[in-house]
Amino acid sequence: MQIGMIGLGRMGNNMAERLRSGGHKVVGYDISPDSNRDVDSLQALVDALEAPRVIWVMVPAGKPLDSTITQLSNLLGNGDLIIDGGNTRFTEDQEHAKTLSAKGIGLVDVGTSNGIWGRENGYALMVGGSDENVARIQPILHTLKPEGDFGLVHAGGTGAGHYAKMVHNGIEYGMMQALAEGYAVLEASDFIKDADDVVQSWRKGSVIQSWLLDLLSNALHKDPHLSHIAGKADETGETKWMIGDALELGIPTPAITAALYARQSSQIQDPATMKVVSALRNEFGGHSIAKD
Repeated sequence: MQIGMIGLGRMGNNMAERLRSGGHKVVGYDISPDSNRDVDSLQALVDALEAPRVIWVMVPAGKPLDSTITQLSNLLGNGDLIIDGGNTRFTEDQEHAKTLSAKGIGLVDVGTSNGIWGRENGYALMVGGSDENVARIQPILHTLKPEGDFGLVHAGGTGAGHYAKMVHNGIEYGMMQALAEGYAVLEASDFIKDADDVVQSWRKGSVIQSWLLDLLSNALHKDPHLSHIAGKADETGETKWMIGDALELGIPTPAITAALYARQSSQIQDPATMKVVSALRNEFGGHSIAKD
């Protein structure tokens, strides 16, 4: 197929290269002149593609994506199709689809996972959209997915792809937090000679063996005991959305919620909440509240 790719960051560029390796013609655009772009404007991108066009968008959700969708809606025409492969909120997919549909432009949302490893190993793709639009881009999806029977799902209608990716990221938070807490206990215990060796041993024959565990082992090999890693982790919003929707559905998500709070707490130095706790302990028990 012929496809345009907007956003040539780490994931977008790697996806473009995997598609090219699979025999597809990719025309890439990025706002940065230092990127590996083929054209220098959205207009040039549209002009370089034969109608009906397919354009995959890999830009940050929010204002950057909204601006890109708006510009494309004024450049594309009836029968063209936009694929949103970022981490857009599923409710916004429906708004974008409504705007584009008025001009005869289709929208498919694709939750995309595997980060920097996807170019070599393939991407997990969670797809939302009409049967017709999803069928139209199957050659692209099958080139991007991993080899074998899994890694690609048509999750449902518009927004379903990003909804599935939202839940995927929430599960990811919980799994990462469990590994992190387990490692911290090993590292602190006098019973354990080397926590890094224990983690390494779990990679085979253990019920918790996983790709995330392999990645932790790799990180420990590069930096034993993670002595050069800052104890902070960002949260990008999808898990917050998942927890909010879970509350609306009446589904408890305590492990994932705790993992989100842990990431948020990691961003705060000398948090006000713990100042209050410390002050209260001092008021009723005379505990020290002095800083080190």
